[in-house]
Amino acid sequence: MPTVNKINSCLWFDNQAEVAARYYSSIFKKSKIGIISYYGKEGFEEHKRPEGSVMTVQFWLEDHEFLALNGGPVFKFNESVSFVVNCDTQEEIDYYWEKLSAGGDVKSQQCGWLKDKFGLSWQIVTPFLAEVHSQKTSAKTESVMHAMMQMKKLDIAKLREAYEHPALTEA
Repeated sequence: MPTVNKINSCLWFDNQAEVAARYYSSIFKKSKIGIISYYGKEGFEEHKRPEGSVMTVQFWLEDHEFLALNGGPVFKFNESVSFVVNCDTQEEIDYYWEKLSAGGDVKSQQCGWLKDKFGLSWQIVTPFLAEVHSQKTSAKTESVMHAMMQMKKLDIAKLREAYEHPALTEA
């Protein structure tokens, strides 16, 4: 019997669960598609999904397990839930930003946040920000926050510069 994680994330799609799972799996290097389940005749009065159509797709991105559900147009994603991608280098930030923002909502891009083509929100960040924000408020932490608030996609070099030289960002 396969190992089951105690907590997983379920993503509700109208009817794009398999397309989305395959799309996300193509972006993250360590990913895989698991079990795909299908709607049967039972429950049609409630779910209104054709028999044999995809109901759920189990998939993993890195070590995080997801379940994509084709549940119909009842619910939509919003920014109250997002997935954080921690990137150590600018190259990683650029890669994930380019891939996940493709076809997404450009108006939602700010401070490292983006919304992908399915409406799911992502934070493409660097662990450097967590380090900075774990410190007591200072001219350096305020300078980093000020610099970040001016950005759409995060620029690690500019964030580090703001930290090292806080007086330069106070213009």
